[in-house]
Amino acid sequence: MLDELVDRLRPIPAAAAGTLEPLAEALDAARELMGFCGEGSKIFLVLEKDTVMKRFQEVSSQLEQALGQISFDDLDISDEVREQVELVHAQLKRAKERTDMSDSELHTELLSLYNRTKEVNIDPSILERLSEKLHLTTIADLKQESLSLHEMVIASGGGDPGEQIEKMSMLLKKIKDFVQTQDPEMGSVANPKSLLLDRKQKTAVIPDDFRCPISLDLMKDPVIVATGQTYERACIEKWLASGHNTCPTTQQKLVHTSLTPNYVLRSLIAQWCEANGIELPKRPCQPSNPTSSSCSSKEHANIHALLRKLSSPKPDDQRSAAGELRLLAKRNSDNRICIAEAGAIPLLINLLYTTDLRIQEHAVTALLNLSIHDDNKAGIVSSGAVPGIVNVLKNGSMEARENAAATLFSLSVVDEYKIRIGELGAIPALVSLLSEGTQRGKKDAATALFNLSIYQGNKGKAVRAGVVPLIMGLLTDPLGGMVEEAAALLAVLASHPEGKTAIGEAEAVPVLVEMIGMGSARSRENAAAVLLHLCSGEQQLKYLAQAQECGMMGSLRELAVNGTGRGKRKAVQLLERVSRFVIQQQEEQAQILTLAQAGTQFDVHDQVEHAEHPSSAVLIDR
Repeated sequence: MLDELVDRLRPIPAAAAGTLEPLAEALDAARELMGFCGEGSKIFLVLEKDTVMKRFQEVSSQLEQALGQISFDDLDISDEVREQVELVHAQLKRAKERTDMSDSELHTELLSLYNRTKEVNIDPSILERLSEKLHLTTIADLKQESLSLHEMVIASGGGDPGEQIEKMSMLLKKIKDFVQTQDPEMGSVANPKSLLLDRKQKTAVIPDDFRCPISLDLMKDPVIVATGQTYERACIEKWLASGHNTCPTTQQKLVHTSLTPNYVLRSLIAQWCEANGIELPKRPCQPSNPTSSSCSSKEHANIHALLRKLSSPKPDDQRSAAGELRLLAKRNSDNRICIAEAGAIPLLINLLYTTDLRIQEHAVTALLNLSIHDDNKAGIVSSGAVPGIVNVLKNGSMEARENAAATLFSLSVVDEYKIRIGELGAIPALVSLLSEGTQRGKKDAATALFNLSIYQGNKGKAVRAGVVPLIMGLLTDPLGGMVEEAAALLAVLASHPEGKTAIGEAEAVPVLVEMIGMGSARSRENAAAVLLHLCSGEQQLKYLAQAQECGMMGSLRELAVNGTGRGKRKAVQLLERVSRFVIQQQEEQAQILTLAQAGTQFDVHDQVEHAEHPSSAVLIDR
């Protein structure tokens, strides 16, 4: 939401800005509380659990009230973002009504030990459980706990912090003594792991989602392929390098071979490792001097010879060198590193403006293959490649235009590059390719437009370039093989006010209702997402009426039961809106009927009055 506010062109009205001030205060309170708990003494937090839980409840309530005061209409927040904020708001409301269940066993055992710190013989099984539950299993953990414990007790302003520190310190010493008896080398910084930690590593069950589908090992560097499946980078690169062009899991043909880092999954794996006391898998590091370690001296010399030909004024030399570099960069990751390190990127960018279409095609495709390696993306963009790639996208041969679109998709994986690419005129050129290209070209254009349109500022550019009518054409062409890509792109654009208007003007409701009933799982969820955007805001009654006339209810109920997770959520929200609409219609019809009946009664009463007063009739006759 805040990103969207930063990107808006108009200043925020003062009254609307004022509704954000309570949110700022609530977020400060939340950050302070998380810092207090994250950096503080674990023993203190457990012993003072009631006080800590009360603080969490207060901060949750403060956040919930702050979100409830925000003026979304005045802030001009998109429907998509507003939906997410309202979901968080609803969760915070539920949190206010719920009492969290603390680990009463941990609190009871720790409190018991706290009150018996002077006893010499403590059951080792209790000390083991406390050590594991408090995550005090290494010498570093124990040292940090000792420091944090003193700081938190003093900061708490308790009645007699001196006595508390003494008792908690004695408790901590008993846990430390136990851990060291389990592993005598714990006292040495050189070996900080206890037997408890080793035991956890052996018994923890790795979640299936964290395993690479190819190797079945815990992923170190998860990456996403074109089908949306995630693999360990080294495994999928080996698969692709061996000549495969399909997704190992789904067997679908890959529309491109770009690999996108799955940062969310990597973070979840890191959290799981930390929670289970498992050492986080190290990502493979790129060598500090990749050209010397990745390429042999012979390969290195060959690349430099090709770069000299690339700099030649002779078109034949440029064409052959660019073609060979294109193939080398396609072959493997080591070559991509070596070619970039040798200085090929600026030379290839210069060739993007040549009038020789074949040279241009080789140059842009070589850049595409180089961009697959994440570290090369920054070099390509910072060297000024985007205007040249857009030039090829507009003026190159069809194959060159297709590969230019794929290159923009690869570069736009980095969020900050989405903005730069959108500012340099790529979006209208991609829309043209979506209209004129081959089947492959259209897919490349659609995937690039989808990725770029994740940034809110690019959505309006795509709509103004005329992308919505083209998408509707792709949705209604089942033989074109682009229905899923078109539906996904439409769902992204529907969250923008201009996009929603254009979709409504394109008479999309019947097509979307049909797709919810008969499309693929991914298409159905995206169609529901688009309809949900249409059925909100000023025109919602119009679109709700259209959807109801098209017989959407049955398909929605089926999607709510058997759809994907996202599809189910969208279907349930749509059903709620349609139900409210139907009830509203019924109430309006009842009011009309009541008024009609009242009017009939009035007519009868009026006639009776005239019958009782014939003089009125006489006057009227006259």
